[in-house]
Amino acid sequence: MIRFHVNVDHVATVRNARGTRYPDPVLAAQLCEQAGADGITCHLREDRRHIRDDDVFRLRTSIDTVLNLEMAATEEMARIAEKVRPDVITLVPERREEQTTEGGLDVIENRKAIQPISELCERLGIKLSLFVEADERQLAASKAVGARQVELHTGRYCDATGAEADAQLVRLRGGARRAHDLGLGVAAGHGLTRHNLIAVAGIDVIEELNIGHAVIADAVIVGLRESVRGFRDAIMRGVHSRSEPAADSRRR
Repeated sequence: MIRFHVNVDHVATVRNARGTRYPDPVLAAQLCEQAGADGITCHLREDRRHIRDDDVFRLRTSIDTVLNLEMAATEEMARIAEKVRPDVITLVPERREEQTTEGGLDVIENRKAIQPISELCERLGIKLSLFVEADERQLAASKAVGARQVELHTGRYCDATGAEADAQLVRLRGGARRAHDLGLGVAAGHGLTRHNLIAVAGIDVIEELNIGHAVIADAVIVGLRESVRGFRDAIMRGVHSRSEPAADSRRR
């Protein structure tokens, strides 16, 4: 079974747009758990554009599954993480002017900033995951810096069509296999929908998917419980396809 973690950032985006106390991302997280989510992801950004510090602390004490805290490799975030004690820390690249995360973390370039957080995770028993491209050098560097898991950036695959999408899927398969061979857990995320995730879930070494924006977008139409259940069904279609001949499931 692939673990399905729901990112509740954009529940907070809606709340913050009007400066109200609703909708509450913590309540949304609990509803996601009730609908079958295996974990909750949130990204505490430097500018606090969606999730805020209080949200993270409330999530830590309110959910029953796994809390995955996405954050930049900074001293400020390390201090917060030490207080929160999430189950997983996922280090991501972050630029204030970006609309959403634009690519994988350059582990080689940022090793000096990552190392203290890796040591913090080791000391506190927190799983360290790095959000990276499916690139052999970045995967090897992730292992060397002490990560237990990588989350492969699926954005390029999700944005592509036709032959380019097929090529990106091949790249993801190769990266997933290489990460697995290095002894790393393999997750994937960014831009995944109920339709394009099926082929990703069909990669036999993928253990976890992190999905946020599309879950919340679907929830606007069908409700949060039905949205989570729909994604869970799509993931199972991908898992079942592992025993079938290779095919691009996004076209089904």
